[in-house]
Parts: sequence; structure tokens; C-alpha cells
Amino acid sequence: MVAISYEDIVKVPKALLHDHLDGGLRPATIVELAAEVGHELPTTDAEALGRWFVDAANSGSLERYLETFAHTVAVMQTAPALRRVARECALDLATDGVVYAEVRFAPEQHLEQDLTLDEVVDAVVTGFREGSALAAEAGHPIRVGTLLTAMRHAARSQEIAELAVRHRDTGVVGFDIAGAEAGFPPTRHLDAFEYLQRENFHFTIHAGEAFGLPSIWQAIQWCGADRLGHGVRIVDDITPGNPPVLGRLAAYVRDKRIPLELCPSSNVQTGAAASIADHPIGLLRDLRFRVTVNTDNRLMSGTSMSREMALLVDAFGYGWKELQWFTINAMKSAFIPFDERLRIIDEVIKPAYAKVIG
Repeated sequence: MVAISYEDIVKVPKALLHDHLDGGLRPATIVELAAEVGHELPTTDAEALGRWFVDAANSGSLERYLETFAHTVAVMQTAPALRRVARECALDLATDGVVYAEVRFAPEQHLEQDLTLDEVVDAVVTGFREGSALAAEAGHPIRVGTLLTAMRHAARSQEIAELAVRHRDTGVVGFDIAGAEAGFPPTRHLDAFEYLQRENFHFTIHAGEAFGLPSIWQAIQWCGADRLGHGVRIVDDITPGNPPVLGRLAAYVRDKRIPLELCPSSNVQTGAAASIADHPIGLLRDLRFRVTVNTDNRLMSGTSMSREMALLVDAFGYGWKELQWFTINAMKSAFIPFDERLRIIDEVIKPAYAKVIG
């Protein structure tokens, strides 16, 4: 097998389903925006700040990890700042070879400067549109869909769900809930999920990262999630053996082809996996779950889609066929219409991988 380099991976098309806007800012942008609003940072040296974010996320301290988002959210409180961050996000992903991305953010966290929820969404989708246009001009076309996130510890999920549906024709393709899983089960937001189902709207739920099988079961069986945000703890329902034995929940997830939005580097940081080599993605891929590879928070993990795939190549010996499989899985699971998904798979992904697979 010919060795696959990081540079080679950058060149092939990739699809991304789980990426947080406030977790992917450029350090230099944070420094500039913080200076404009008078927000104090740990350092004003962009390179050192980037290292600080990764170190804080790796510290094992929940307080330091949460502090990282306090700094990014603080500089994302005006329409121009939100547009810039979204524009740069689209450009950065496209430069990394991502041809389709769903980027999520929580509008309720960007209201400190008196923006309305609709104004927040308008600014972000405008930024994505601008960034996508610039990326296409540079020869790196990308389609970006927006997911609106409600915070599971708050009480605005119905309002955010209605906001998402209101903007479904302007760039918002789905809904999500995020935040601490323990003590804040997805069933607290059942009204929002039932509303979304009545509106024929897509949604994913952060589940099965910190809290395990109960959160996965609730997300699927009570709330009707289309996908699982992370979902890595589904392995707790798989008994090791030759062959491994799937419990009823794991079997249901696999049988129903429910996509798992796995984020290897982030899962290691949060303790959901001991290392990339120990990450359950290897087992879940072997068992043919609908596995997708994602970045989660590119700034905090110091990562990109190409880096995540390169780590998997190193850890599991994957080749181009496996990387294509992950990529097509993601496109099959995207929240855009079927014909758009099929076009990207048939006209962009498969031809590019055919050249490297041979």
C-alpha cells in the first residue's frame, strides 16, 4: 500500500457534519476582535493564543475548557464579527478540502450587544455565503449548511427550533442541542423535537459522549434524532468477542443506519477515548455502523478534517477506500436534499477518490 501523506489528504474532498462555529476561530481574528471590544485574553500573541486554547482543552480541567469558549463567544457579539467569523470558517474548511460542511452555533449565546436572534442567524448565514463565494473563486468550492443549537441547560429550545424552521430556506439545514449531558436529558426539550418533526425538519442531538447509553436511547427513542452528535459511547452496548455481540440499542442504531458524528481528537480530550488508537471508531467501522469523521472544535483541538483523517490513517492503517467510505457516509447523512447529496457524491467525491484509489 502506498503511504498516504497529510498533503495528499488535504487534496481529496471531505464532508464534515459536526463542527462548532465558536470552536473554530482563527487565533489572529480573536486577537483583533478582542481589541475592538476591549475583551482581555490570556495573551495577545496569535500563535501563543492558539497554543493556549489547545493546552487549556487538553488540561483535563472542565473550568479551563469552558473558559476557552468564553473567549471566543465574547468576540462574537456583533453582526460584523459574526459575519467575519463565519466567512473565515467557510474559507478555512474549503482550503482544507472540505466540499460540504454543516457548522453549528447557538444563537442565544450571541445576544449581549442587543442583536435579535434573527439578526444573529442572518449575520452567520451571510458570512457563510460570502466565504463560500470567495472559496469558489479560489478554486475550492464548498457548500456550507448551518445548524442552530439550543443549550440543553437553558429553556429556549422551542424558540430556537422555531428560529431554525423560520430560516430553513436561507441556509439553516438543521437543529441541535448541546451542553452538559448529565442532569440535562434531551427529553427536557421534547416539545421542540415534536415541533421539528411536525415541520419535517432535520435535527441531531449531542448524546453518548459524556453520559453514555441512556442519553443515546432518549435521543433516538424519545426524541427521534436523525443523527447522534458523538454517540461514541454506543460501544458500551457491544460485548467484546469474536465476533462482538451487539446489545439491543447498538443493534438498533446499526440496523437503522443512524449516523454517528464521531470526533476522534475531541473525544480523546474529553476522556471518551484514551487515545486515537484506542478510539472506538475502529470497532464501529469494522462493524459497519454509519460512522462519520468530524472535527468538533478545530481551535481547541488544534485540528482539521485532514488532520483527523491522517490520525486515523496512522492509528488504523486506513487507505483511500476507508477515507472515501467515511466521506460518503457523511454525505449520505447530510441534512440537505437527496439530489444535492447525490450530486456531490457522484460528481465530486467518487471521481476524486477514483483517481487516488486507481
